[in-house]
Amino acid sequence: MKTLTLASIYEIQGYKHEATEIYKTILQGDPNNAEAKIALRRLMSDRKSYGKADVAMLNLFVQMDSEVEFNEFERWLLQVWS
Repeated sequence: MKTLTLASIYEIQGYKHEATEIYKTILQGDPNNAEAKIALRRLMSDRKSYGKADVAMLNLFVQMDSEVEFNEFERWLLQVWS
């Protein structure tokens, strides 16, 4: 059973492709479902915006141990979210 709850769980766990497919299925049955529309837009923009850069920044975030690395990560965040 494909529900918003299941799609949200997949999304939180990082299974973005599976979540995207569920949101698309929900919108096929209910094209006016606002929550599915918003979630699908969010997931589609995530794919376009970050690409492979988010993996590199995740690794940096997990392993950073200096102020220089922290500043680099902070600059990246400001660039992505502005």
